[in-house]
Amino acid sequence: MTQTTLLQYEAPWPVHAIDWCKSPSPGHQSRPRSAFRLAIASFTEDYRNRIAVVGLQDERVLVEDDYTDYPDFVTLVEANHGYPATNLQWQPASATGFPWTGKSPSAELLATTSDALRVWEYSGDAPLASSAYVGRQSGGGGHRLTLKTSLSGQSKVQNQASGAPLTSFSWNEKAPSLIVTSSIDTTCTVWNIDTATAITQLIAHDREVYDVAWLPGSTDIFVSVGADGSLRAFDLRSLEHSTILYETPAPKNAPPPSTTSRLPTSPLLRIAFNPTDSNYMSTFHMDGTDVQILDMRSPGQPVIELRGHRSQVNAMGWSTTDHPLLATASDDCQVLLWDLAAYTQTATSPRTANARLNSPRPDVKKRVVSDPIMAYSASSEVTNLAWSPQIPGMTMNTGHTTAPGEWLAITSGKSIKALKV
Repeated sequence: MTQTTLLQYEAPWPVHAIDWCKSPSPGHQSRPRSAFRLAIASFTEDYRNRIAVVGLQDERVLVEDDYTDYPDFVTLVEANHGYPATNLQWQPASATGFPWTGKSPSAELLATTSDALRVWEYSGDAPLASSAYVGRQSGGGGHRLTLKTSLSGQSKVQNQASGAPLTSFSWNEKAPSLIVTSSIDTTCTVWNIDTATAITQLIAHDREVYDVAWLPGSTDIFVSVGADGSLRAFDLRSLEHSTILYETPAPKNAPPPSTTSRLPTSPLLRIAFNPTDSNYMSTFHMDGTDVQILDMRSPGQPVIELRGHRSQVNAMGWSTTDHPLLATASDDCQVLLWDLAAYTQTATSPRTANARLNSPRPDVKKRVVSDPIMAYSASSEVTNLAWSPQIPGMTMNTGHTTAPGEWLAITSGKSIKALKV
């Protein structure tokens, strides 16, 4: 029997934000279904946006058989969201063992950003013991998605009474009560979502901040990118200054800056760390077709540039295996997978999470890489993507076994495809 390599879902609305659950649902660790859950959010230009959790219609879709007439995924639960969610994430895997003050042990958390940081509590099926008898109707009755907290603080920036719209956030894996958000008002805010309080807010950039990411393994250091074209690192233990790791070069034909105007630079839209070697980060420019790989040890210019897309890049993400791949998605309807292990140096003196940002290593020449190891062509522009964690092989009730591996979910308009990598 062949293994399925493609799962599909058609949403009732255009999908923007998407994330794959980081751990199986409590009480269902052995069920394949509990590892195949996606959180998605709509993008419509009104105040009627939705977020939803979708899951497998039937586990047998994982082994190709006579089940192809049905949709692979079905909506388990959805909720109103008002403005579109700019980012949406499941709790990190470490959150399952965290001593939360007000959360039921069987519930999981989701977070979204838009006009505020919202933390949601999701409760899935009841444990199998109570739902295993024949004839029980699920009817979605077991799934609940409820708003737990909504956080939008006073802004440090003048003339901003309430919090400005948030562009993105990063959830800390080591301390899952910490989330850092980025905002169009130039600030980043670190929140404790367990106590629903802001720990600190800092003016991070000269213009809008578009994305933010915690340094893997650290509860102190995070990086951000924004409309001023810079990538900056911050350390909560010394907030007097930030470290500029990279600034986009000014356009070649740009007029010299007057005393009042700033030099035009190309905004940086996204930032993501290589999860197994956090010296390396990936970023891309607004309207840019290339992806830059930066090394914290040699700030100032990219060490690798990925050139494979023919139109603007919209999203990127690293897989979480021991040998991570970088996926990039673009308006050219392509998803490209890059294996950078051959081009990156493993750290001889790894920067520990407790160390400060360490000194730069000698300058390295930028390498241009234009040969991805895999390409997938979608039927329209690919706007976002999300990796699954490594999913172990499982045995289903039918006796079929699923192969272990990773999946990559991609969004194009209303359709979502999950590809086995």
